[in-house]
Amino acid sequence: MATIEPKVADEKQAAALADSAIVEKQSLSDLDDQLPNLAKADPNEVGDVSEDVRAIDLDETGHERAIETSEDYALRLVSLEDDPTLPIYTFRTWFLGLGLSCFAAVLGELFYFRPQTVQVSGLFLQVFAFILGRGLETIIPGPNNPRLRSADNWFWRFMNPGVFNIKEHVAISIMSTTASDQAIAISVFAAQELYYNVSINAGIAIFTLIASQLIGYGLTGIARSYLVYPTWAVYPFLMPQVQLFDAMHRGKGIFLQRKRRIFFWAVLVAIFVWEWFPEYIAPTLTGISIICLADRKSAWVTRIFGGAAGNEGLGLFALSLDWNYVGSGGQAIGSLFTPLSTQLSLYAGVIVCVISFCLCYAHNIWHAQNFPFLSQLLFSENGTEYNQLAILNDDFTLNNTKLEQNGLPYYAASQTLYQVSRTMYIGAAVTHFFIWHFKDVWEVVRNLRTYECDDVHYQKMKVYKEVPLWWFGAIFIVTFALGLGLCYAADSGLPWWGFIVALIFTTVFIPILGSLYATVGYQPSLQFLIQMVGGAMIPGRPVANMYFTLYGYQTYQLTLNLLRDLKLGQYTKLPPRVTFVMQTVGGVIGGVLNYIIMQSVINGNRPILLAVQGTNTWSGQQVQTYNSNAITWGALAKPLYSPGARYGFIPWMLIAGLGVPIPFWLLHRKWPRAGFNYVFTPVVVAELGFLSVGINSSWMTSLAIAVFSQWYLRKYRPRWFRKYNFLLSAALDGGTQIMVFVYSFAVGGASGKAIDFPNWALNPKGNPDYCLRLSD
Repeated sequence: MATIEPKVADEKQAAALADSAIVEKQSLSDLDDQLPNLAKADPNEVGDVSEDVRAIDLDETGHERAIETSEDYALRLVSLEDDPTLPIYTFRTWFLGLGLSCFAAVLGELFYFRPQTVQVSGLFLQVFAFILGRGLETIIPGPNNPRLRSADNWFWRFMNPGVFNIKEHVAISIMSTTASDQAIAISVFAAQELYYNVSINAGIAIFTLIASQLIGYGLTGIARSYLVYPTWAVYPFLMPQVQLFDAMHRGKGIFLQRKRRIFFWAVLVAIFVWEWFPEYIAPTLTGISIICLADRKSAWVTRIFGGAAGNEGLGLFALSLDWNYVGSGGQAIGSLFTPLSTQLSLYAGVIVCVISFCLCYAHNIWHAQNFPFLSQLLFSENGTEYNQLAILNDDFTLNNTKLEQNGLPYYAASQTLYQVSRTMYIGAAVTHFFIWHFKDVWEVVRNLRTYECDDVHYQKMKVYKEVPLWWFGAIFIVTFALGLGLCYAADSGLPWWGFIVALIFTTVFIPILGSLYATVGYQPSLQFLIQMVGGAMIPGRPVANMYFTLYGYQTYQLTLNLLRDLKLGQYTKLPPRVTFVMQTVGGVIGGVLNYIIMQSVINGNRPILLAVQGTNTWSGQQVQTYNSNAITWGALAKPLYSPGARYGFIPWMLIAGLGVPIPFWLLHRKWPRAGFNYVFTPVVVAELGFLSVGINSSWMTSLAIAVFSQWYLRKYRPRWFRKYNFLLSAALDGGTQIMVFVYSFAVGGASGKAIDFPNWALNPKGNPDYCLRLSD
């Protein structure tokens, strides 16, 4: 048993720590002040996560404490072990890293054209890498391979140095995850191909993809000091991956660790088998709606209670048995790992979303009843799809004469409310940052040269050489020049100063929105603000707006992803320079393959991608949304969004959002124990449009699982929560992603031909939940 004493020394301190949950906006500098002694923690004294009883887990009464503070995450959920002598740049690392990067880039691009937004799960890639790594460990000769022993020289040590180790595994995972990140540049090229009949030169497209994927490195080098190194930068969504790495590679001789590995593989196999039912054999299980079964002829029943098909309905009271939608889908929010206060804030926004969508449609606000209940397209007032080319010149700039003849377009009411929410929350996020985090981030930035982080994992990483800032700067300069030149080569219409302004906006918002991502696992979108600014600065040019959004928004998004991988490396003790190399190679591979697969999907499924509802296999909803926003913000910003115009209230939502966090902050100051600090107002506001797109039958099931995991298990079964909760999430997400990949290529149409399962009771024609189908 571990011998160190619990950190809680007296009742006053215990009460303080109990109230400072991971999601609480306590003073971050105050938290770091608690850590100098912890930075010297001995892994042998702390013990392994798999152990039943450790002194560090116990309270004063001898019972296990709940996981609450960021300090708990750092010490009680993540191993402190490290072996700096482990080889990393081996044949296995490069072979599997490059191979899985190609695989992940292809899969990620296929998921981009799915009816629900799903990303390639890092857990899925992690599991695949482990299976293949252990296989190569066995079949490749090496000096430490008992079955195929070779000479002990540099070549065979490179080919197979011995046991497939955690550092090789993490390096492979980071490279392949970077390659799988869905590039917004694909939205630009797909929109030009589908809606403008313009095919971008392959060379220009691929190098634009690479430049836009890697340009965020310069910002990453600066932001790592305050969004990676400190203990309070938890990145809670990394816990399933980190615990899975530990279970697979650490504590090999510990029986309880072996028990955790068996648990993981059993759940992964079980969910892989089960997912064939809701995804293929019995799609009704994606959303079981008793109300739809009772009334199959009501359009309102479909709108409110349907949701098992794309853009069908709001999924109220539906039960989903499909983990592909109930789980995290490879994203940063998941029922089993996102803190409960974040999820409750999110679903509070969803409830308001349901009410507001229905009220707007029932009262025919913005002519809502002329258009589909849920849609991402632009419409004419009579409900037909808006012909955007009819209002543009040959160079895709706005023609005011043609605009007068054709009239202004409309959004579906649900999409209008989505824009309201995504504009308002930016203001809320700015105020949230300045209220809760600005002081601490500013202290780090101001004292960048002298600041010494006391995080326990950061201190143990000091045995490795850090990545010099000039490495990040060099990649930034190269990609900056490349991106600027390609804007002109592609005839984007984006001037050089517009390109620079887009990057400035990203730079300003990285600390503001990155603090939310690092602390509570919520990655806010900057897209609407960037589109709004682009429309105001470069009016009448939708394609230029697309490119402005590409470099303003994607740079922000991928910078946060790079910071995420640096934190994963810190948790698992992967040398920073290795992380840098893996990210760079993965970004280049992803850029090339994203373009190739996009062309293949568009060439084979153009009519489906242009349809409103699509199919259960293919959908153009992401491209439709991106293009619609480019038209309205890029070409029609003034007639649609200026004061007094049809949607002139939307830009003002940015100002309105600034005031949303203030009442909760004031209430928290007056009643600090009432829990007002657990209300994440940017999250609440952002999800007022949560159900505007995709398959919506899963959200109530996800909420129920979140309460069970993050409240009941965390509070009343803390030991099981510590040892198995995050492994359960890893197994469910990993097994589901493996199934989706096999399904997509075997029968789902990704290989060129879809094989539909015969219709039967749980695979009906029309909507899978038996709701009345409203559109085709």
